[in-house]
Amino acid sequence: MSAKTINNKSPRTVALVTLGCARNETDSEELAGRLAADGWKLVSDPAKAEIAVINTCGFIESAKKDSVDALIQAHSLKENGVTKAVVAVGCMAERYGNELATAMPEADAILSFDDYKDISARLSTIIDGGKINTHVPKDRRALLPIAPVARAQQRAQDKAAEISPLGSVLRVRLNDAPIAPLKIASGCDRRCSFCAIPYFRGSFVSRQPAEIIQEAKWLADNGVSELYLVSENTTSYGKDFGDLKLMEKMLPDLAKIDGIKRIRLSYLQPAEVRPSLLQAIVSVDKVVPYFDLSFQHANGDLLRSMRRFGDGEKFLHLITQIRALNPAAGIRSNFIVGFPGESDAQFMELIEFLTQAQLDAIGVFAYSDEDKTEGATLGNKVAPEVITERVNELSTLVDELITQRAEMRIGEKVCVLIEDELEQEGRAEHQGPDVDGSTFIKSRNKYRVGEYVDAIVSDVLGVDLIAQVL
Repeated sequence: MSAKTINNKSPRTVALVTLGCARNETDSEELAGRLAADGWKLVSDPAKAEIAVINTCGFIESAKKDSVDALIQAHSLKENGVTKAVVAVGCMAERYGNELATAMPEADAILSFDDYKDISARLSTIIDGGKINTHVPKDRRALLPIAPVARAQQRAQDKAAEISPLGSVLRVRLNDAPIAPLKIASGCDRRCSFCAIPYFRGSFVSRQPAEIIQEAKWLADNGVSELYLVSENTTSYGKDFGDLKLMEKMLPDLAKIDGIKRIRLSYLQPAEVRPSLLQAIVSVDKVVPYFDLSFQHANGDLLRSMRRFGDGEKFLHLITQIRALNPAAGIRSNFIVGFPGESDAQFMELIEFLTQAQLDAIGVFAYSDEDKTEGATLGNKVAPEVITERVNELSTLVDELITQRAEMRIGEKVCVLIEDELEQEGRAEHQGPDVDGSTFIKSRNKYRVGEYVDAIVSDVLGVDLIAQVL
């Protein structure tokens, strides 16, 4: 039953509010596509919508709090006489299900990923006063075969029955930014002891290259000039097709698309970065030399406790390889402070690594126990006050280090994609969206959003760059 048939006078209105990562952005645009195809009117302001859909994030405690705050804020809109219902979707909704429904009476429904294919009918039922049974969370890794190469047949069956949000799905852009995330895969097969993503996102599933290229062409036709390839683990792309070099084969085809000027890869696992992928990133036309590497720590023993590979020495070797191929390459990473068992010496090892690594952007996160993770069961917890002290110490150092790295770029030529016309602000090739610094253009001319400007870095403002037009 479509929104058109429910209300013959005018289409029903819906607003999607997205929290969390770029993968959530693509999910929201896929939901928007399904709703628009079924006659719903998409509005940007939740206060003007009959139903507000909050696409939640459930990664870490601060993200969960932001999601809860957004649900409470949306619930308060119901007093305006327009907004009739508030619905939670996304990772936190999937992860906690009936538990969240009990704790958050402000939400009129908590929907699972499995509800996405029938999102129009679900929202119509809710607005009409009906109830949707809240799902009981399950380990989504069990929904697909354990062996990655056995997933192709299951994926094809799911697509035929349309029970999966992956594959060729409708999409509507919810903004007019010149950059857009493009989801290449979903889920993760890694078992990092601090991370619950595989539990609620499921096992790793790649999208077919043809589907990705088709969507990339559609994005180019809709004003996008930079593609941001996103997944939970981009270096695993293609393994469920039995071809771990599928990314290297697909990048040249993406680069051939008219209108696309930049291609950026996200979330690379250091242990899975292979020479052929490094070479492709630095040599394929339009692919920017940007490396979003998930190091998490530098001490080898602690990394083993995290169920990860490598150590500071191996990571520095990888960084050296990257900069030998392209000295101007951008490298960013995130680090966890206070993981169970982290000693003072191990923390100092992390500090020493960061001092040598000269990374362009660094995220620092305080460890916290997450449900359904091995880390939550480990002993030898680091005291909260010690974690706070270490986070503060490392954050102060990081601010200095990334400023020093930015200063090293003074005199460097950059190509900046303008994203804010008023501030003349944008991003150079080494700066990723949302998580890294920006570049501010100084010129007598005013450049429009979407323009690419060649400039020379002349000064820094913290992690941000100031550049003079050539």
